[in-house]
Amino acid sequence: MDFDLSEDALAVKKLARDFAAKEIAPYAAGWSELEEFPAPVFQKLGSLGLMGMLVEEEYGGIDVGLVAYVAAMEEIGRADQSVASSWNAHSTIATLPLAKFGTHEQKEHWLRPLAEGTHIGAFGLTEPGAGSDAASIRTRAERRDGGWVLNGNKIFITNAGTEISLGVSVLAVTGENADGSKRYGVIFVPKGTEGFEVGQPMRKIGWHAMDTRELIFDDCWVSDEHLIGDEGAGLRQFLSVLDPGRISVAALSLSLAAASLELALAYVVEREQFGRRIADFQATHHRLAEMATQVETARLLVYRAAWLADRGRDFSMAAAMAKLHASEVANKVASASLQLHGGYGFMRETPISRFYSDAKILEIGEGTNEIQKNVIARKLLRGTTER
Repeated sequence: MDFDLSEDALAVKKLARDFAAKEIAPYAAGWSELEEFPAPVFQKLGSLGLMGMLVEEEYGGIDVGLVAYVAAMEEIGRADQSVASSWNAHSTIATLPLAKFGTHEQKEHWLRPLAEGTHIGAFGLTEPGAGSDAASIRTRAERRDGGWVLNGNKIFITNAGTEISLGVSVLAVTGENADGSKRYGVIFVPKGTEGFEVGQPMRKIGWHAMDTRELIFDDCWVSDEHLIGDEGAGLRQFLSVLDPGRISVAALSLSLAAASLELALAYVVEREQFGRRIADFQATHHRLAEMATQVETARLLVYRAAWLADRGRDFSMAAAMAKLHASEVANKVASASLQLHGGYGFMRETPISRFYSDAKILEIGEGTNEIQKNVIARKLLRGTTER
């Protein structure tokens, strides 16, 4: 077994680390306090090729694969989770439907500006009454006048209301099959389309610098050219890009856990209590050892899932396991790090307070951890019937 990163992945990792240290880390706390989306940062990421890491070169990407993407996420997420989570949503569920199912014209028109980083992308799935149960969405798209008319609401949507937002790929019900089951389609709606309204930024526990909105579609018409992939296959198409998204959230979780451990190590060697450094107490040794071990187990699961994906092997269960475990580790390690910081960790001026606040959503987003357990169990049980 070879656990070393390739030269290409190492180069991308260094590129992301240098960029994060210069362009993200010094400003992250300020963006968080002001709840400010730092649009120029994403355009600078685009100039380095990092906004199209999973997009083929023909359409403006660099197509380096998921292992290199995870390596870059470790560095960007260590600097700031809001930027990293926005980048995650853009790089996976926002661009991959176009990359996998779009026509050449759609890719040139919409995928290229996303991959080159002049704009940022969004995907509209979640609704007030449908989240983990994606099949229960109610937003509808009806055929009319050579196009589609959308009506409905989406909620908790990332990247749809920024100054560089290109538009949103919307999962909608497009009709019914003969047996009464729903048909689904994915339709791209550009920002500024008549009948498409973007709500005010939503106030969250964490990810304060990430743009999160409600989207409203009121007789919003777009032409047939805006349908991505096959009508009726929209839900299946969306589910096919969920696994890379889960690896991405797992990598985001890994980066948070690693950052929390680093902050704890830096603090305990400086802080003194009872005439000794906190780092000199055995209880601290044990806690740090547990944290480091948890981070490493998460890292192995995340990179294994990405490795399987890059080799074209089945990685669905591995992605679910990585997302489940890494997000739980992120919460455990962030909590332990804050505990080591004591009262200072509870102050919003400290970086660990920001990472602690950002951690919980990792167990919810991209499919709750309960959904990940369902995915893993189904795979396990299916395996017993195939023996």
